[in-house]
Amino acid sequence: MAKDLTARVRHDWTRTEAADLYARPFFDLLYQAHTVHRAEFDPNRIQMSRLLSIKTGGCPEDCSYCSQSARNGSELSASKLMEVERVLAEARKARDAGATRYCMGAAWRSPKDRDMAAIEAMVKGVRALGMETCMTLGMLSGEQTLRLKEAGLDYYNHNIDTSEAFYGEVITTRTFADRLETLERVREAGIKVCTGGILGMGETAGDRIDMLVALANLPEQPQSVPINMLIPMEGTPLQDAAPVDPFDFVRVIALARIMMPQSHVRLSAGRTEMSDETQALCFFAGANSLFMGDTLLTAPNPDQDRDMVLFGRLGLKPEEAAPILEPTGVPAAAS
Repeated sequence: MAKDLTARVRHDWTRTEAADLYARPFFDLLYQAHTVHRAEFDPNRIQMSRLLSIKTGGCPEDCSYCSQSARNGSELSASKLMEVERVLAEARKARDAGATRYCMGAAWRSPKDRDMAAIEAMVKGVRALGMETCMTLGMLSGEQTLRLKEAGLDYYNHNIDTSEAFYGEVITTRTFADRLETLERVREAGIKVCTGGILGMGETAGDRIDMLVALANLPEQPQSVPINMLIPMEGTPLQDAAPVDPFDFVRVIALARIMMPQSHVRLSAGRTEMSDETQALCFFAGANSLFMGDTLLTAPNPDQDRDMVLFGRLGLKPEEAAPILEPTGVPAAAS
């Protein structure tokens, strides 16, 4: 049997070690991943997040998978930044439906300083509702990062998407190093990091392994690791991409759990294409977070009723909300 590499959080994973784990017999890999998961988390609890697009379309980046890119042919019209009160009204609905984390995404290369006051108000307002906050706004300057920290932002999402070697095949308007630079700023500011990738863009198994090695070997492992299955969007360069083999997808979830034992591993985009059985294998392999609601930015997502039926069949329950603390350490009052 292969040497057990699961005893502690590590930042020195090699590609060979990770590839050996990935290549283990399927059930051996799942057993090891589930053992790690059970040691770190309640295996029957799933953290529930809600994602809202607060500014859709018109992004100047050329991400091959994204319908919000102004360079792609999806014909998605650009919108202005959503009003703060509308965002908070949607957040209340999400909280009342069981979400404990509220994620807000804007289709920007990076935010403009003129929009930061509204962004900060959104963060403060959502935290006052008793939910964790997450933003994904593109690349950040040092000053913007500090403003988000001072507003009380809990998580910042900035996916690395794929391996460094394959990155240029998907995106040319920024570099892999640009992504890591923003993640470093966020981490050094004391904001929790949410970063993961997308499967199904034409990458190899080796690219998927390299992506996880890059994430696991960050100076501090991401607190949240979203793993997306590509939903081919009409009008994008990847609209005809081949589907991901379900067992390969589960292997990536299991490897992420073993290599990042204390991170929440999130099933993100692509669940509409997964059977209940595939999702169940993912939960067993260590996925313990998902997005609720029928839309993820511009992509479809299973509705909450379907998720609750599946949870009932599997004996799973939503994770309870963690206390939201003010910078002073005093719990924030939910309204």
